[in-house]
Amino acid sequence: MILRALLLVCLTSPINADPVFRDLSSNLEAHEYTGEWEHYVGGGLAVLDCNGDDRPDLFAAGGASPPALFVNKGKMSFDRAELPLLTSTIGAYPLDLDADGLMDLFVLRVGQNQILKGDGNCGFTKANDLFGIPDDDKWSTAFTAWWEGEDRPVLAIGNYVDRTNPEGPFFACDTNTILRPDAAGYASTDLVPGYCPLSMLAALDARGRRSLRLSNDRQYYVRGGYEQLWDTDDQRFLTEEDGWRKVSIWGMGIASRDLNGDGRDEVMLTSMGDQLLQLAQPDGSYTNAPYGLGTTAHIPFDGSDGRPSTGWHAQFGDVDNDTRPDIFISKGNVDQMPSNAIHDPNNLLIQQADGRFVEMAGIAGIATTERSRGAALVDLDADGRLDLVVVNRRAPMELYRNETEKMGHWLAIKLQQGSGNRNAIGAIVNVSVNGQSQSQQMVIGGGHAGGQAVPLHFGLGDAVEALVNITWPDQTETTLTAKADQTLVINRN
Repeated sequence: MILRALLLVCLTSPINADPVFRDLSSNLEAHEYTGEWEHYVGGGLAVLDCNGDDRPDLFAAGGASPPALFVNKGKMSFDRAELPLLTSTIGAYPLDLDADGLMDLFVLRVGQNQILKGDGNCGFTKANDLFGIPDDDKWSTAFTAWWEGEDRPVLAIGNYVDRTNPEGPFFACDTNTILRPDAAGYASTDLVPGYCPLSMLAALDARGRRSLRLSNDRQYYVRGGYEQLWDTDDQRFLTEEDGWRKVSIWGMGIASRDLNGDGRDEVMLTSMGDQLLQLAQPDGSYTNAPYGLGTTAHIPFDGSDGRPSTGWHAQFGDVDNDTRPDIFISKGNVDQMPSNAIHDPNNLLIQQADGRFVEMAGIAGIATTERSRGAALVDLDADGRLDLVVVNRRAPMELYRNETEKMGHWLAIKLQQGSGNRNAIGAIVNVSVNGQSQSQQMVIGGGHAGGQAVPLHFGLGDAVEALVNITWPDQTETTLTAKADQTLVINRN
């Protein structure tokens, strides 16, 4: 029935060419995510426009090595830029904290997290004191943010194992942190219980309410923990009485996207073993996708190893612009964990017309077997095709240009508004073509230790124009018709 429902909403399209990517990794100066136990996880990638030239730039965590900032010079070329001295970086998320129109970075670290304030020319300065961030010394591995008013965002930080617990690391998951704006900057409160999150995402859930989803690593909570959903308005965790079914996995990353046009986001959770796709239901609950949907990606697809996979970053994106979102999953052993596959190719799951997903990473030329961590599907050269960047543990980063032929049309949408929430986080963008609709939420968070602040990308198939509807964070709406093959900036001042 689920497959039939997905089939009913899939759009017919002549776009059926196999995906093709060209390896341009040599265009990036060599950078690796390194380190021992405290850097087995992390390795996040932040994508942002740090100088206002409408070209996405890249911030890659370094672990025990320094992080790297790569400034996009166009035509898939990048220059490495200077950064303030930082150590023990796990990942980073871009956001405009002070509504000055310039992107800042929230950098996750082993130790005190660090806000880097952007100057609009890809220069950054340490700004914890400026923003009033409380001192902390935890091992932070997850982040998300949302606006509850017109001022500054609420920040949620996921903390991994408590390094000070002499009985750890097992059963020693730390408490998580909520930072709320106050007169002095930010005030910190604990979010408990904590089950070692490696990803967090604040977004509308299947009920249509904003919630904070936490994907937790069973490796250290071992038993007694589970995936969590915290209602940000009621400020409480959902329970089975709310229809929230307990699921315990080795959670690594989160991706969220409406796959069937019903306005409710499905959720992809990466893990050691099965990758779990949860399908949103009309009653506000979630059910696990059936195996036949093709999304479990539980062992290396090339048949090289029968041991379970370890998935990290997940992202939905329409790789061939056929209107059907596809899924990229970065893979890689934690270190030398003998119970899991060592050399595990990344996945590119291409959605078919019947709603099933088919593995095409090998065909596409991106099935490398390094220990991949953070990643991004993002249009780096403004040609309407989603390119790919991957951060690897103890191996150089990878850069791929999408050169798929017979691509569909596309539309990218960037939102701006005059409030403190300048980039309209919490907005919903709905794009309709041929009587069918796609929707995406504007969010900060998810992935594995890294996120993006770039226009939302929609594949349009054979359609040359689309009906666009934006539901802004204050629930007002804007509707317009847009021509295909452009980045549309919608500014509501």
